[in-house]
Amino acid sequence: MIEIERKFLVNSDAFKAQASAKNHIAQGYLNADPERTVRVRIKGEMGFLTVKGKGSESGTTRFEWETELSLMEAKPLLALCEKGTINKMRYEVEAGNHIYEIDEFFGDNEGLIIAEIELRSEDEMFDKPDWVGKEVTGDQRYYNAYLSKRPYKEWK
Repeated sequence: MIEIERKFLVNSDAFKAQASAKNHIAQGYLNADPERTVRVRIKGEMGFLTVKGKGSESGTTRFEWETELSLMEAKPLLALCEKGTINKMRYEVEAGNHIYEIDEFFGDNEGLIIAEIELRSEDEMFDKPDWVGKEVTGDQRYYNAYLSKRPYKEWK
């Protein structure tokens, strides 16, 4: 129930040729408060309800609880969410002993591509492929809840 994750910007689309899986994701927030977010997600033919707590000082570690929902349950919950639905394509790429989840955003967040890697400890070593760019772990602007309210296209 504790998530340890690091986030990076992606500097090329070379990861697409290495992807072992690809899924469209639509997600919204019933509560986007950084202290506790409640997310509804539709990924492929499944739904998920996720609660996340406030991140550690480094932004690497935080509480996460998730349960699966049927598509029939997830769709009306997604319709109840706050304004600002996130649409993205998620790619999974194996690198060493880990899997990167790379999100290519669409809509108001188009142009943003973020890679995330889950770790077993904050100081765990991991491979960084060439397409992994600047680390943005702990920068709340790159959290999906933030992007739902202040989209990437508005940053410029």
